[in-house]
Amino acid sequence: MRVNPIAIFLSRQGFVMLDGGLATEMEKNGADLDDELWSARMLIEAPEMIRRVHSAFLRAGADVIATATYQASFSGFERAGYGQKQAECLMRLSVDLAVLARESFWAQKQNRHNRIRPLVAASIGPYGACLHDGSEYHGNYNLTRQQLIDFHRPRMRVLADTEADLFAFETIPSKLEAEALLELLKEFPDKHAWLSFSCKNAREVSHGEAFSECVNLAERSDQIVGVGLNCTAPEWVNGLLETVGEQSTPLVVYPNSGEQWKSGDKEWTGQACDSLPATEWYDRGARLIGGCCRTSLEAISQMRSDLLRHVG
Repeated sequence: MRVNPIAIFLSRQGFVMLDGGLATEMEKNGADLDDELWSARMLIEAPEMIRRVHSAFLRAGADVIATATYQASFSGFERAGYGQKQAECLMRLSVDLAVLARESFWAQKQNRHNRIRPLVAASIGPYGACLHDGSEYHGNYNLTRQQLIDFHRPRMRVLADTEADLFAFETIPSKLEAEALLELLKEFPDKHAWLSFSCKNAREVSHGEAFSECVNLAERSDQIVGVGLNCTAPEWVNGLLETVGEQSTPLVVYPNSGEQWKSGDKEWTGQACDSLPATEWYDRGARLIGGCCRTSLEAISQMRSDLLRHVG
């Protein structure tokens, strides 16, 4: 197995700064993502926009940029009129765009000052994300573990054969789907991943299992380099972290901005937090920290600054 790609960040910097809302920044740049493919639609319509947003997050301080494959699947591309070969090429393009942004950023000497060469994470969203109906926030799919493995395998096989440094298993709503992904990860022994759950309150993941129970799954795999939560209300983060006992796997935290998604109306409501308390999460054990939906470039930059002062 390759060397744990985040180890150098933890040993030299004390934390890993994740990126923020890729789709959010693309929408600010005029992208219309009201589509079953969501951000993956831009792989078809505006790939250069994806590269520019990745570059912007790197300049804002992200140590990791996640590819535009969260909601990409062979079945989703097929429904949009793209065959298997075309879908595979688009998934590979997502990694190529992130790698190009990383290499262009790192080629500039001024960007290497007090920085470690950033990573590219291949985003793997849950089965529910590819249904485009909000079911990633409850996980009631009525599928077996083997059916989930069979769904995720084709996309993971493609993304494993790219220059991505690791997988990001994101917004996983249930213990069952996490177990399926961990079982499937064994088929790619040279790959690492982080595993993060969507949560519905300060104690439980979206499907209802205890967050602490789901986090403990990471101890079963030496391929998992981080475990925690994302796409979750920030006010629940501290409570969720406090339910976790002592463990060896670093904790991952990248919640939403504070606004709430209403799937029926397909809109965000409520107010974003003035700032995300990254240092509080760090003090509760989080080491991979960033933002998910609706978190901005400015939020990532502020969290990085806060953490550097706090940890330094």
